[in-house]
Amino acid sequence: MNAAWQTARRLPKGSVPAPAPAQSEKVYPVGSLGEAFARYRTTDEWKTTKKARTREDWWRGWKYIDPVFGEFPPSWADMETLSSWRKNIEEQKSLREAHRAMKIWRALWKVAAALKYCKRDDDPSLAVTNSEPKGRSQTWTEGEAIRLVKRALRMRYNGLAAALACMWDGSVSPVDARSLMLSQRFKDGKGTWFELERGKTGRDAVLTLSRRTNRLLEWYIKATFGDADPIGSMKIFRTRRGAAYTKNSFAEDFRDIRKVEFPGDTRMMMDFRRSGAVEAVAGAASPAQLSAKMANSIGQSKKLEQTYAPVRVAAVREADVARQAGRKTLRENK
Repeated sequence: MNAAWQTARRLPKGSVPAPAPAQSEKVYPVGSLGEAFARYRTTDEWKTTKKARTREDWWRGWKYIDPVFGEFPPSWADMETLSSWRKNIEEQKSLREAHRAMKIWRALWKVAAALKYCKRDDDPSLAVTNSEPKGRSQTWTEGEAIRLVKRALRMRYNGLAAALACMWDGSVSPVDARSLMLSQRFKDGKGTWFELERGKTGRDAVLTLSRRTNRLLEWYIKATFGDADPIGSMKIFRTRRGAAYTKNSFAEDFRDIRKVEFPGDTRMMMDFRRSGAVEAVAGAASPAQLSAKMANSIGQSKKLEQTYAPVRVAAVREADVARQAGRKTLRENK
Protein backbone atom coordinates (compact mmCIF):
# COMPACT_ATOMS: atom_id res chain seq x y z
CA MET A 1 0.00 0.00 0.00
CA ASN A 2 2.87 2.36 0.76
CA ALA A 3 4.48 1.64 -2.62
CA ALA A 4 1.19 2.41 -4.37
CA TRP A 5 0.90 5.65 -2.44
CA GLN A 6 4.44 6.72 -3.29
CA THR A 7 3.75 6.05 -6.99
CA ALA A 8 0.55 8.10 -6.89
CA ARG A 9 2.23 10.92 -4.96
CA ARG A 10 4.87 11.40 -7.66
CA LEU A 11 2.35 11.70 -10.50
CA PRO A 12 1.99 15.14 -12.16
CA LYS A 13 -0.61 17.37 -10.53
CA GLY A 14 -4.11 16.56 -11.74
CA SER A 15 -3.20 13.08 -12.95
CA VAL A 16 -5.24 10.05 -11.92
CA PRO A 17 -3.32 6.84 -11.16
CA ALA A 18 -4.26 3.80 -13.22
CA PRO A 19 -6.41 1.29 -11.33
CA ALA A 20 -4.62 -1.74 -9.97
CA PRO A 21 -5.10 -4.85 -12.09
CA ALA A 22 -7.84 -7.12 -10.80
CA GLN A 23 -6.60 -10.24 -9.05
CA SER A 24 -7.33 -13.21 -11.26
CA GLU A 25 -9.49 -15.90 -9.72
CA LYS A 26 -8.03 -19.35 -9.26
CA VAL A 27 -8.74 -21.64 -12.20
CA TYR A 28 -9.76 -25.18 -11.31
CA PRO A 29 -9.52 -28.35 -13.43
CA VAL A 30 -12.53 -29.29 -15.50
CA GLY A 31 -14.91 -31.49 -13.54
CA SER A 32 -13.51 -30.48 -10.15
CA LEU A 33 -15.42 -29.36 -7.06
CA GLY A 34 -13.72 -25.98 -7.33
CA GLU A 35 -15.07 -25.53 -10.85
CA ALA A 36 -18.55 -26.43 -9.63
CA PHE A 37 -18.35 -23.84 -6.85
CA ALA A 38 -17.04 -21.21 -9.27
CA ARG A 39 -19.94 -21.90 -11.65
CA TYR A 40 -22.43 -21.69 -8.79
CA ARG A 41 -21.12 -18.24 -7.83
CA THR A 42 -22.09 -16.90 -11.25
CA THR A 43 -25.77 -17.74 -10.72
CA ASP A 44 -28.52 -15.54 -9.32
CA GLU A 45 -29.08 -18.14 -6.61
CA TRP A 46 -25.68 -17.21 -5.19
CA LYS A 47 -25.62 -13.50 -5.97
CA THR A 48 -29.12 -12.46 -4.92
CA THR A 49 -31.09 -15.30 -3.35
CA LYS A 50 -28.42 -16.31 -0.84
CA LYS A 51 -28.08 -13.74 1.95
CA ALA A 52 -24.72 -12.03 2.55
CA ARG A 53 -24.28 -13.70 5.95
CA THR A 54 -24.93 -17.11 4.40
CA ARG A 55 -22.39 -16.45 1.63
CA GLU A 56 -19.90 -15.54 4.35
CA ASP A 57 -20.52 -18.93 5.99
CA TRP A 58 -19.90 -20.68 2.66
CA TRP A 59 -16.57 -18.91 2.21
CA ARG A 60 -15.53 -19.84 5.75
CA GLY A 61 -16.32 -23.48 5.00
CA TRP A 62 -14.67 -23.37 1.58
CA LYS A 63 -11.32 -22.31 3.03
CA TYR A 64 -11.14 -25.79 4.62
CA ILE A 65 -12.61 -27.66 1.65
CA ASP A 66 -10.51 -26.08 -1.09
CA PRO A 67 -6.97 -27.21 -0.07
CA VAL A 68 -8.03 -30.86 0.20
CA PHE A 69 -10.84 -31.36 -2.31
CA GLY A 70 -10.99 -28.24 -4.51
CA GLU A 71 -8.97 -29.52 -7.49
CA PHE A 72 -10.57 -32.98 -7.66
CA PRO A 73 -13.97 -34.28 -8.79
CA PRO A 74 -16.35 -34.49 -5.79
CA SER A 75 -16.91 -38.19 -6.46
CA TRP A 76 -13.23 -38.90 -5.66
CA ALA A 77 -13.81 -38.15 -1.96
CA ASP A 78 -14.51 -41.14 0.26
CA MET A 79 -15.92 -41.53 3.75
CA GLU A 80 -12.56 -42.24 5.41
CA THR A 81 -10.95 -39.12 3.95
CA LEU A 82 -13.88 -36.91 4.92
CA SER A 83 -13.93 -38.30 8.46
CA SER A 84 -10.20 -37.68 8.88
CA TRP A 85 -10.52 -34.20 7.34
CA ARG A 86 -13.31 -33.19 9.72
CA LYS A 87 -11.49 -34.58 12.76
CA ASN A 88 -8.37 -32.64 11.81
CA ILE A 89 -10.32 -29.36 11.66
CA GLU A 90 -11.90 -30.08 15.04
CA GLU A 91 -8.52 -30.77 16.66
CA GLN A 92 -6.63 -27.88 15.06
CA LYS A 93 -9.40 -25.25 15.07
CA SER A 94 -12.61 -26.01 16.94
CA LEU A 95 -15.74 -28.12 16.96
CA ARG A 96 -17.68 -25.15 15.65
CA GLU A 97 -15.42 -24.75 12.61
CA ALA A 98 -15.48 -28.50 11.93
CA HIS A 99 -19.27 -28.54 12.07
CA ARG A 100 -19.51 -25.56 9.72
CA ALA A 101 -17.04 -27.02 7.22
CA MET A 102 -18.95 -30.32 7.01
CA LYS A 103 -22.27 -28.49 6.73
CA ILE A 104 -20.96 -26.46 3.78
CA TRP A 105 -19.49 -29.60 2.20
CA ARG A 106 -22.94 -31.25 2.22
CA ALA A 107 -24.63 -28.15 0.83
CA LEU A 108 -21.97 -27.83 -1.87
CA TRP A 109 -22.35 -31.50 -2.81
CA LYS A 110 -26.02 -30.86 -3.58
CA VAL A 111 -25.08 -27.88 -5.74
CA ALA A 112 -22.44 -29.95 -7.57
CA ALA A 113 -25.03 -32.69 -8.12
CA ALA A 114 -27.45 -30.17 -9.62
CA LEU A 115 -24.63 -29.09 -11.96
CA LYS A 116 -24.03 -32.77 -12.94
CA TYR A 117 -20.64 -33.15 -11.25
CA CYS A 118 -21.83 -36.01 -9.02
CA LYS A 119 -24.96 -37.86 -7.91
CA ARG A 120 -26.96 -36.27 -5.10
CA ASP A 121 -27.48 -39.48 -3.08
CA ASP A 122 -23.82 -40.58 -3.27
CA ASP A 123 -22.44 -38.06 -0.76
CA PRO A 124 -20.00 -40.10 1.42
CA SER A 125 -20.15 -37.48 4.19
CA LEU A 126 -23.61 -38.72 5.15
CA ALA A 127 -21.88 -41.61 6.95
CA VAL A 128 -19.79 -39.16 9.01
CA THR A 129 -21.22 -37.89 12.29
CA ASN A 130 -21.23 -34.10 12.25
CA SER A 131 -21.50 -33.26 15.94
CA GLU A 132 -22.89 -29.81 16.56
CA PRO A 133 -21.28 -27.53 19.14
CA LYS A 134 -23.32 -26.88 22.24
CA GLY A 135 -25.29 -23.67 21.97
CA ARG A 136 -24.37 -20.68 24.10
CA SER A 137 -26.42 -20.13 27.23
CA GLN A 138 -24.87 -16.96 28.69
CA THR A 139 -27.13 -14.00 29.42
CA TRP A 140 -26.85 -10.43 30.69
CA THR A 141 -29.14 -8.68 33.15
CA GLU A 142 -30.63 -5.25 32.56
CA GLY A 143 -28.39 -3.79 35.25
CA GLU A 144 -25.29 -5.22 33.61
CA ALA A 145 -26.36 -3.85 30.23
CA ILE A 146 -26.80 -0.39 31.78
CA ARG A 147 -23.34 -0.63 33.32
CA LEU A 148 -21.83 -1.48 29.93
CA VAL A 149 -23.56 1.50 28.31
CA LYS A 150 -22.36 3.85 31.07
CA ARG A 151 -18.82 2.45 30.86
CA ALA A 152 -18.80 3.02 27.11
CA LEU A 153 -19.85 6.65 27.66
CA ARG A 154 -17.15 7.18 30.29
CA MET A 155 -14.54 5.80 27.88
CA ARG A 156 -15.92 8.02 25.09
CA TYR A 157 -17.19 5.09 23.03
CA ASN A 158 -20.38 7.07 22.42
CA GLY A 159 -21.38 5.20 19.27
CA LEU A 160 -20.92 1.88 21.01
CA ALA A 161 -22.97 3.06 24.00
CA ALA A 162 -25.93 4.06 21.83
CA ALA A 163 -25.67 0.87 19.77
CA LEU A 164 -25.61 -1.33 22.89
CA ALA A 165 -28.69 0.42 24.27
CA CYS A 166 -30.53 -0.17 20.99
CA MET A 167 -29.35 -3.77 20.89
CA TRP A 168 -30.60 -4.42 24.41
CA ASP A 169 -34.04 -2.91 23.76
CA GLY A 170 -34.45 -4.57 20.38
CA SER A 171 -32.98 -8.01 21.17
CA VAL A 172 -31.18 -7.94 17.83
CA SER A 173 -27.81 -9.28 16.75
CA PRO A 174 -24.66 -7.11 16.70
CA VAL A 175 -24.70 -6.88 12.90
CA ASP A 176 -28.31 -5.64 12.94
CA ALA A 177 -27.50 -3.03 15.58
CA ARG A 178 -24.34 -1.62 14.00
CA SER A 179 -26.02 -1.50 10.56
CA LEU A 180 -28.92 0.72 11.63
CA MET A 181 -29.62 3.73 9.40
CA LEU A 182 -31.70 6.86 9.99
CA SER A 183 -33.98 5.93 7.08
CA GLN A 184 -35.12 2.91 9.11
CA ARG A 185 -36.30 5.00 12.08
CA PHE A 186 -40.00 5.75 12.65
CA LYS A 187 -41.98 7.47 15.40
CA ASP A 188 -45.56 7.63 16.65
CA GLY A 189 -47.29 8.75 19.81
CA LYS A 190 -46.12 5.68 21.70
CA GLY A 191 -42.43 5.78 20.88
CA THR A 192 -39.64 5.16 18.38
CA TRP A 193 -38.72 2.05 16.44
CA PHE A 194 -36.56 0.85 13.57
CA GLU A 195 -37.77 -1.39 10.77
CA LEU A 196 -35.14 -3.72 9.42
CA GLU A 197 -34.59 -6.97 7.60
CA ARG A 198 -32.45 -9.51 9.41
CA GLY A 199 -29.41 -10.50 7.38
CA LYS A 200 -29.60 -14.26 7.72
CA THR A 201 -33.29 -15.13 7.82
CA GLY A 202 -34.47 -12.28 5.62
CA ARG A 203 -37.45 -11.88 7.93
CA ASP A 204 -38.83 -8.39 8.62
CA ALA A 205 -38.01 -7.16 12.11
CA VAL A 206 -38.96 -4.26 14.36
CA LEU A 207 -36.52 -2.81 16.89
CA THR A 208 -38.43 -0.84 19.53
CA LEU A 209 -36.71 1.69 21.79
CA SER A 210 -37.43 2.65 25.37
CA ARG A 211 -37.68 6.35 26.22
CA ARG A 212 -34.29 6.19 27.93
CA THR A 213 -32.60 4.64 24.89
CA ASN A 214 -34.33 7.06 22.54
CA ARG A 215 -33.00 10.04 24.54
CA LEU A 216 -29.49 8.58 24.33
CA LEU A 217 -29.88 8.00 20.59
CA GLU A 218 -31.15 11.55 19.97
CA TRP A 219 -28.22 12.98 21.93
CA TYR A 220 -25.73 10.80 20.06
CA ILE A 221 -27.11 11.73 16.60
CA LYS A 222 -26.95 15.45 17.42
CA ALA A 223 -23.45 15.14 18.91
CA THR A 224 -22.22 13.17 15.89
CA PHE A 225 -23.85 14.96 12.99
CA GLY A 226 -24.52 18.39 14.52
CA ASP A 227 -27.11 20.53 12.80
CA ALA A 228 -26.37 18.95 9.42
CA ASP A 229 -29.06 16.77 7.92
CA PRO A 230 -27.40 13.34 7.63
CA ILE A 231 -28.13 11.12 4.66
CA GLY A 232 -30.74 8.52 5.56
CA SER A 233 -28.70 5.64 4.14
CA MET A 234 -25.68 6.45 6.34
CA LYS A 235 -24.97 4.07 9.19
CA ILE A 236 -25.63 5.78 12.49
CA PHE A 237 -23.07 4.33 14.88
CA ARG A 238 -19.42 5.36 14.60
CA THR A 239 -16.09 4.59 16.21
CA ARG A 240 -14.27 7.24 18.24
CA ARG A 241 -12.45 8.20 15.03
CA GLY A 242 -15.71 8.73 13.16
CA ALA A 243 -15.68 5.67 10.91
CA ALA A 244 -18.79 3.54 10.55
CA TYR A 245 -18.55 0.43 12.69
CA THR A 246 -17.40 -2.80 11.07
CA LYS A 247 -17.69 -6.32 12.46
CA ASN A 248 -14.15 -6.21 13.87
CA SER A 249 -14.13 -2.66 15.24
CA PHE A 250 -17.50 -3.20 16.93
CA ALA A 251 -16.27 -6.36 18.67
CA GLU A 252 -12.92 -4.80 19.62
CA ASP A 253 -14.51 -1.74 21.22
CA PHE A 254 -16.93 -3.94 23.15
CA ARG A 255 -14.06 -6.05 24.48
CA ASP A 256 -12.32 -2.85 25.62
CA ILE A 257 -15.23 -1.75 27.80
CA ARG A 258 -16.06 -5.27 29.01
CA LYS A 259 -12.48 -5.73 30.20
CA VAL A 260 -12.77 -2.61 32.35
CA GLU A 261 -16.33 -3.08 33.64
CA PHE A 262 -16.34 -6.88 34.00
CA PRO A 263 -12.71 -8.09 34.21
CA GLY A 264 -12.31 -11.70 33.10
CA ASP A 265 -15.87 -11.94 31.74
CA THR A 266 -16.25 -13.78 28.42
CA ARG A 267 -19.88 -12.98 27.63
CA MET A 268 -20.46 -11.40 24.22
CA MET A 269 -22.71 -8.84 22.60
CA MET A 270 -24.65 -11.62 20.90
CA ASP A 271 -25.79 -12.73 24.36
CA PHE A 272 -27.94 -9.57 24.57
CA ARG A 273 -30.33 -11.20 22.12
CA ARG A 274 -30.70 -14.37 24.20
CA SER A 275 -31.18 -12.27 27.32
CA GLY A 276 -34.17 -10.54 25.76
CA ALA A 277 -35.73 -13.88 24.86
CA VAL A 278 -35.21 -15.21 28.40
CA GLU A 279 -36.91 -12.12 29.86
CA ALA A 280 -39.84 -12.38 27.46
CA VAL A 281 -40.37 -16.09 28.20
CA ALA A 282 -40.20 -15.43 31.95
CA GLY A 283 -42.85 -12.75 31.43
CA ALA A 284 -45.16 -15.28 29.76
CA ALA A 285 -44.86 -13.83 26.25
CA SER A 286 -46.88 -15.84 23.74
CA PRO A 287 -45.05 -17.69 20.94
CA ALA A 288 -46.41 -15.18 18.42
CA GLN A 289 -45.19 -12.21 20.48
CA LEU A 290 -41.77 -13.80 20.98
CA SER A 291 -41.57 -14.59 17.27
CA ALA A 292 -42.36 -10.99 16.39
CA LYS A 293 -39.81 -9.67 18.88
CA MET A 294 -37.00 -12.00 17.82
CA ALA A 295 -37.90 -11.98 14.09
CA ASN A 296 -37.61 -15.74 14.00
CA SER A 297 -40.03 -18.43 12.86
CA ILE A 298 -42.03 -20.37 15.42
CA GLY A 299 -43.43 -22.82 12.89
CA GLN A 300 -42.01 -25.03 10.22
CA SER A 301 -42.99 -22.78 7.31
CA LYS A 302 -41.37 -19.36 7.34
CA LYS A 303 -43.40 -18.27 4.33
CA LEU A 304 -46.75 -19.18 5.88
CA GLU A 305 -45.84 -17.58 9.18
CA GLN A 306 -44.84 -14.32 7.55
CA THR A 307 -48.04 -14.39 5.51
CA TYR A 308 -50.43 -14.98 8.40
CA ALA A 309 -48.45 -13.49 11.30
CA PRO A 310 -46.45 -10.57 9.89
CA VAL A 311 -44.31 -8.51 12.24
CA ARG A 312 -46.22 -5.55 13.66
CA VAL A 313 -45.01 -2.82 16.00
CA ALA A 314 -47.92 -3.56 18.36
CA ALA A 315 -46.91 -7.22 18.74
CA VAL A 316 -43.31 -6.27 19.45
CA ARG A 317 -44.44 -3.77 22.08
CA GLU A 318 -46.50 -6.50 23.76
CA ALA A 319 -43.32 -8.58 23.94
CA ASP A 320 -41.55 -5.58 25.49
CA VAL A 321 -44.18 -5.51 28.26
CA ALA A 322 -43.64 -9.25 28.80
CA ARG A 323 -39.88 -8.63 29.04
CA GLN A 324 -40.44 -6.10 31.81
CA ALA A 325 -42.58 -8.57 33.74
CA GLY A 326 -40.05 -11.34 33.16
CA ARG A 327 -37.19 -9.09 34.26
CA LYS A 328 -38.99 -8.56 37.57
CA THR A 329 -39.60 -12.30 37.96
CA LEU A 330 -35.98 -13.17 37.25
CA ARG A 331 -34.78 -10.54 39.72
CA GLU A 332 -37.08 -11.83 42.48
CA ASN A 333 -36.05 -15.48 41.95
CA LYS A 334 -32.30 -14.84 42.14
